[in-house]
Amino acid sequence: MKYATRIATFTLATGLVAAGSVSGQTAKPNSQAALMREAKITKTVATKTALEQVPGGKVRSSELEREKGKLIYSFDIKVAGKSGIEEINIDAMTGAIVAHEHEALKAEKKEAVQEALGKRAPAVKK
Repeated sequence: MKYATRIATFTLATGLVAAGSVSGQTAKPNSQAALMREAKITKTVATKTALEQVPGGKVRSSELEREKGKLIYSFDIKVAGKSGIEEINIDAMTGAIVAHEHEALKAEKKEAVQEALGKRAPAVKK
C-alpha cells in the first residue's frame, strides 16, 4: 500500500511541476499583426531613422521581427554603385539604432538561404 501511495504522490507531483513550467512560460506572439500592436515606434519613424544612417540609400526590404528577445525593425538598404547592403536594426520600442552592419553580396545571399531554412547567420558588425 505504501508503494502505491508513493507512486501516486510522485505522479501527482510530476504532473504539477510540468503544468507549472508550461503555464509559467509566456509565449510572445510572432505574427506580424501581433508584433505591430506591440511596437511603440511606427514603421515610418523606424524607416526614417534607418535611412538617416545610409545617405543615398533605398530600402530594399524590411521586416518587424523578434531577435534575441528584442522587437526590432530590420532594414536592408542598398546604395547605388556600392556592393552589398547595409542592414540597419531599429528597436521597435525605443527607436534606438540596435545594429548597423554591412553585408557583402556573398554574405547577403548566404543569409537569405539560411533565413529560408529558419536559421540566421551572424553578420559582420560595422
